[in-house]
Amino acid sequence: MTDATDAKAERKSSLNVLRKVAPYLWPAGQPAMRARVVLAMLALVVAKIATVITPFFFKGAVDTLTAGQDAPTVMFVTGAVALTIAYAVMRLAGVGFNQLRDAIFVRVGQRAMRRLALETFEHMHALSMRYHITRKTGGLSRIIERGIKGIEFLLRFLLFSIIPLILELLMVAIIFFVVFDVRYLGVVVVTIALYIWFTFRVTEWRVKIRRDMNKQDTEANQKAIDSLLNFETVKYFSAERREAARYDVSMASYEGLAIKTNYTLGFLNFGQSVLITGGLLAVMILAAMGVQDGSLTVGDFVMVNAYMIQITMPLNFLGSVYREIRQALVDMGEMFDLLEQPAEITDKPNAPDLRVDGGEIAFSDVVFGYDPERTILHGLDLTVPAGQTVAVVGPSGSGKSTIGRLLFRFYDVQQGSLKIDGQDVRDITQESLRAHIGVVPQDTVLFNDTIGYNIAYGRPNASRAEVEEAAKAAQIHEFIQSLPQGYETVVGERGLKLSGGEKQRVGIARTLLKNPPILLLDEATSALDSETEQGIQEALKAMGKGRSVITIAHRLSTVVHADQIIVLERGVVVERGTHDALLAKNGRYASMWQRQQAESEERALA
Repeated sequence: MTDATDAKAERKSSLNVLRKVAPYLWPAGQPAMRARVVLAMLALVVAKIATVITPFFFKGAVDTLTAGQDAPTVMFVTGAVALTIAYAVMRLAGVGFNQLRDAIFVRVGQRAMRRLALETFEHMHALSMRYHITRKTGGLSRIIERGIKGIEFLLRFLLFSIIPLILELLMVAIIFFVVFDVRYLGVVVVTIALYIWFTFRVTEWRVKIRRDMNKQDTEANQKAIDSLLNFETVKYFSAERREAARYDVSMASYEGLAIKTNYTLGFLNFGQSVLITGGLLAVMILAAMGVQDGSLTVGDFVMVNAYMIQITMPLNFLGSVYREIRQALVDMGEMFDLLEQPAEITDKPNAPDLRVDGGEIAFSDVVFGYDPERTILHGLDLTVPAGQTVAVVGPSGSGKSTIGRLLFRFYDVQQGSLKIDGQDVRDITQESLRAHIGVVPQDTVLFNDTIGYNIAYGRPNASRAEVEEAAKAAQIHEFIQSLPQGYETVVGERGLKLSGGEKQRVGIARTLLKNPPILLLDEATSALDSETEQGIQEALKAMGKGRSVITIAHRLSTVVHADQIIVLERGVVVERGTHDALLAKNGRYASMWQRQQAESEERALA
C-alpha cells in the first residue's frame, strides 16, 4: 500500500471517528446538554469578538497620548485613561468568556466520556469468551483508557481551539484588509498558509512516530501486567531478571522513539518561530513605512504588532493541538474498532426468558470445536433428568469443561441442540439462562474486595444473615470469623490472600447463596484437603437435592453417589451408568478407579 493510499485511508478513518463522536457532542433526547453546547458556542463567539476588538482600544490610547504629547491637557489624559481601561476590560472579557465557555461545556464533555466508557464496558462484557481469551488484558485496558480520554480531549480542543482559531484568523484578515490594505492581508495569509503547511507536514511525520510509541507502550504494559498477574510463577522459576529483561526490551524501543519525538518537536518549534518571525517582520516593516510616510499613525503600528502577536499565540499551539487531535482520533479509532467487534453470542429478537419447571438438561447429538479444524465433542448425547446428578469423568482434553461452557452458552453448539426443559438455549435470553445456573469452578477467581462482597456476589440483595448461612454451609464461616476484620477482610487481586481451599469455599458459599435450580460443579473440591473435602461434599450433596446437577470431576471418589456417570474420551461417550454398574462392567471406568485407588494407597503409605 502506498503512502498516498495510507493517508487516504487514515483520513477516511478520521472522518468516520468524527461522525461517531458527533452524537456525543449533540446528544439526542437531552435538551439540557444541547443548551449547554449552544451557550458554550455563544460564549466562544463573544470571547473572540472581545479579543479582536481589544487592539483598537490599544491603538486609540497610543494615538491619544501621541497627539497630546506636545501640549498635554486633562482631556487628553482622561481620554487615554478611559481607552486604557476599556482595553483592560476587553482583555478581561475575552478571558472571562473563555472560562465561562469551559465551565458550561465541562458537563457535556464529562457526560460524553462517561457514556462512552459505559458503552465500551458493557460491550466488552457482551463479547464472546473466544474474543477475550485471544486478547491481552493489559493492551485492551490501555486501548480503552486512551480512547475514553480521547473523546473529552477531542470535543474540547476541536470546538475550543481549532474553531476559535479559524474564527479569529478570519476576523483579523478582514480587519487587515479593511483598515490597512491588501499587502498586509497578503503577508498574513501567506505566513499563516506556510505555517499551517509546515506544521501539518511535520506533525504528520511525528504522528507516525507517536503511533509506534503507543505500540511499544501497549506492549510494555501487556508484559508488565502479565508478569504481575503471574507473580507466583515468576518466583517459582526465579525469573525476575528474565521478566525485567523482557520488559526492558519494550521500554528500550519506547525510549528511542520518545527521544526521536523530542528531537522532532524541537525542529517543529524552531521552524514555526522562523515563519512567524518572518511574517511579523514583514508586517512591521510595512507599518513602519506607513508611519514614516504619514499614511498610518503610531497607534496603527502598535495595533498591527498587537494583532500579529495575538494570532501567533494560538498558532504556536496549533502543532501540539493538531497532533493531540490526530492522536485522539487514532486512539478513539482503536476503541471504536472494539465497539464494532460483533458479539458472537447474541439473543434472538424478542427472545423469552428461560422457564425452569424441573430442570432437565439434554445434549442431543452435539458437535462442537473451538477451532474448525479441531472438533472437541463428536455427537454428544447426554441427558440430566430433573432433580438428578450426572457426573462427567474422563482424561484431560476429553471435552469435560466444554460441556460447562456450552451449558452457560459461552459458545453455541455447531450441530445438534442443547435444551433445558425442552427450551433450546439459543432461543432464550442469556441473562435468564445464567440466572438459573450456579457454578463452582475448578479455580475460583475472586474480586479484589471483601470476603462478604465476594460471597454476596451470588445474590447482591442478600442480607448479612443469609451470607453467613451460606458461609456456614460451605464450612468457611469460622475461618472468616477468626480474621481480624471478619467478613470485611479484603481478599486481594484474584483472591491471592486466601489459600486455594479457602477461595474454593468462598466460591461454594457464593453459589449456595445464589440457590439456583441447576448446578455445575467443575472440579469443585479439587483444591481441598481430604478432611475438608468430605465436609464440602456433604454440603454439595445436600445442595444438589431437588436440583439438576452436572459434576465434572477428575477424582472419581467424589462422584460415586451420582445418579449416572458418563465416561468421556476424545469427545465421545464410551461408558455410562452408576458407579457400581460401571465397576461391574470392568471397562474404562473400572480401570480409572483401580488406578486412582492404588495411587491413594501409595500416598497413604508414604
